[in-house]
Amino acid sequence: MAFLNTKREYAKTELEFIALMAFLMSNVALSIDAILPALTDIGNTIDNQHPPSLQYIISTIFLGLGIGQFVFGSLSDSYGRKPIVFVGVGIFAIGSVICICSKNFETMLFGRVLQGIGLAAPKTVSISIVRDVYSGDNMARIMSFITIIFVIVPMIAPIIGQVILLNFDWQAIFYFQLLFVVTTTTWFYFRQKETLPKTKRKHFNTANYANSFFEFVSSRNAILCTLISALMEGAFIAYLSNSKHIFQNQYGLIDEFPFIFGGISLALGIATFLNGSLVLKYGMRNLIHLALMVFVASSSIFLWLFWADYNPSISFVLTFLIIQFFSFGFIFGNISALAMEKIGHIAGFGASLFTFTSTILGVTIAICIGQFMASTFFPIAIGFLVCGILSLFFLKMT
Repeated sequence: MAFLNTKREYAKTELEFIALMAFLMSNVALSIDAILPALTDIGNTIDNQHPPSLQYIISTIFLGLGIGQFVFGSLSDSYGRKPIVFVGVGIFAIGSVICICSKNFETMLFGRVLQGIGLAAPKTVSISIVRDVYSGDNMARIMSFITIIFVIVPMIAPIIGQVILLNFDWQAIFYFQLLFVVTTTTWFYFRQKETLPKTKRKHFNTANYANSFFEFVSSRNAILCTLISALMEGAFIAYLSNSKHIFQNQYGLIDEFPFIFGGISLALGIATFLNGSLVLKYGMRNLIHLALMVFVASSSIFLWLFWADYNPSISFVLTFLIIQFFSFGFIFGNISALAMEKIGHIAGFGASLFTFTSTILGVTIAICIGQFMASTFFPIAIGFLVCGILSLFFLKMT
């Protein structure tokens, strides 16, 4: 305990520090996944019952996250960690109120973009705080523990949304999100001290950012990894945005949907956790390559076996998605590190630009895939296959 108090006076215990950082990050998953069961009800209120359009309610929050992470990552290096979190939470609150009061589709989408921009602050800053306090193997250890807690939220968020929806209207889900964010931010305010002293802050310099930008776009490795990340994010967001439509509308699994969604998310969490150990033994590039091979092979086999079926058996669909999400865990866990491998001296700005670009492109890809969603699962499987093949091609060029 004495070591904790003298070495880093940031949280009362290491366990509390881990929990606090995990809950700050978890606001993102809660805001995305908790409303999945309510998409139909939201569509009825805002006079839009077209499933391909309702996917935008999910994908637009990713758009906001991409914008916000690019902005807040740099600002926290100049103005400190804590103030940026509070600014982001304020933006999120405004976006939430807009969503709650929405009477049309356009207003809802605007509110969701603001929610994403706001949530980017606690998500980005929490990772920066961990980097401020820990380093090396200790940082990897802490991030592994944070991941365990963080993974639980996508599993239970749809269940929370379903329970709220059964007892209240869909607006109550947004009120719950607000309550959760305010609670974690209050906890953060009182229990977490600033981890970036003024002496270590960087001056906001336009010329430096311009030089870093040109260095990033001049790196073949960084650009190719960004494209791989965009393709994988596109496939991931396409599934996430259409998961309710797939399971509830196409397969009639209305009450089972939250539990199915949580079970599939568990595969992603397990792979992400395992990656922390396996990457040291096999290397991140090898793991990405193997995961992409599995991703492409499973997509090819699935399409070959069930091309003639309008909607394959749900057991085969679930098996396919579990394999794909397990692959996602090893790809997402390594591709950003691979992108930064040769531009470590501009890692802060590079990571922000990488996240921003891959997310914007990923949302665009997801929307394109979602346009083909009607009454069959195959657009998702085809989208996975195309994204996987292109990613393998780009990986071989790195």
